Amino acid sequence: MAFSESQGVNRSNIETSHAEFNALVLRHKAMIWHICSDYRLGSVWNIEDCVQEVIMNLWRSFKSFEGRSSEKTWVWRVATNTMLMLQRKDVRSPQTESIEMESVDKKNDESGNDSYQQLQQLIEALPEESGIVIRAFLDGFSYKEIAEMTNSSVGAVAMRIARLKRTLRIMYERENNL
Repeated sequence: MAFSESQGVNRSNIETSHAEFNALVLRHKAMIWHICSDYRLGSVWNIEDCVQEVIMNLWRSFKSFEGRSSEKTWVWRVATNTMLMLQRKDVRSPQTESIEMESVDKKNDESGNDSYQQLQQLIEALPEESGIVIRAFLDGFSYKEIAEMTNSSVGAVAMRIARLKRTLRIMYERENNL
């Protein structure tokens, strides 16, 4: 629906808002893609669908972004929350995966990086909040940014990441009989 000046909406403001949003998405598209690919969802969701869902949620909350956190942190938080919501939704819905999709997934798993996939599986086994913290760390966020995202102190984040690294190492060693 197009708005006219007579309806009280300034068309240039709408166009500016769309341009700003498009620029925001372009600046952070790689990070959004990475976050979406980190969360393994059932066959109903593929990475492109998840990216679109994140972009829709970013658009819904774009006008309410006040800049109290960095733009990158805000996008990361919206993307992560979207993926967690989709993950919960996926767990509750019945799986309708076809045999064809299973064979495609197996081929992709065999051709992928085994260590990376194993790390992702170990992270998925962690409690949800711990998975969020370690994924943010692996995505290159600073302790300060992670503290801001999780409403924690920098010291608490540093200690938590150290413990998570140790936990993941122990889980890895147990799984691989080391």
